[in-house]
Amino acid sequence: MEESPLVQAIKWAATGSGVSAAFMVSLDLGRRLVGIGFIVFTFSSVAWITAAALSDDWALGTQNAVLFAINLFGIYRYLIRATPPHG
Repeated sequence: MEESPLVQAIKWAATGSGVSAAFMVSLDLGRRLVGIGFIVFTFSSVAWITAAALSDDWALGTQNAVLFAINLFGIYRYLIRATPPHG
């Protein structure tokens, strides 16, 4: 069955944002940029969950629900929590 143009667009947005976020996190250019990368990852997870729901792909939706929670933890860790002491 062919997917609707809307589902295809959502999947491509999820793909592009996921690739961008991975690049931002992998650069490791500071806590702020990594935290922003996790925000972009969160957007990607929401887009994948939406696409999964629209196409009845529950394995993909479940995976991205878990990744959504991990990304929220990343946002907390890099943007909200005070910098941990080193030592």
